[in-house]
Amino acid sequence: MRQAFEALGDVEVWVNNAGADVLTGEAARWPAERKLDALLELDLKATIRCSRLVAARMRPGGCILNLGWDHATLDGMAGENPELFAAVKAGVLGFSKSFARSVAPQVRVNVLCPGWIETAFGAGADRDFYAEVEAQTPLRRWGRPEDVAGAAVWLASPAAAFITGQAVNLNGGTVG
Repeated sequence: MRQAFEALGDVEVWVNNAGADVLTGEAARWPAERKLDALLELDLKATIRCSRLVAARMRPGGCILNLGWDHATLDGMAGENPELFAAVKAGVLGFSKSFARSVAPQVRVNVLCPGWIETAFGAGADRDFYAEVEAQTPLRRWGRPEDVAGAAVWLASPAAAFITGQAVNLNGGTVG
């Protein structure tokens, strides 16, 4: 994927892909309020801060890509952790759409909203849950990091030069 980004040439690209892990390790045992604070600080506030700092320094034609979560924009999910993630990532989505209007036409801002991606969480997921996700996904698999990276390269490329303020769901066809 690094080669694909290098092929973009002079296009300045910034990807806000940081996220607080409150699902594994010690953080999994934190109370909900502490998890929410961590998610707000890293997933939302850092995205806002970095987007503003970067956009102010980008040359015209630059591209900012923020990471959301497709479940925040679909039907939601029950449970304490999904509720927190959905609320925070919906904030990222709302900020990104508004910020795209503020910095256009010099800089484009879009949101990548991955569904179930084969990360450490997916690899360690309960096998029944893992199989359920596969069965409910029309493409019958979990996404791979390369799927998200490929969409990022496309959104940053000249082929997507007329796209800003949009959310792209990368979820294998899941619609709710």
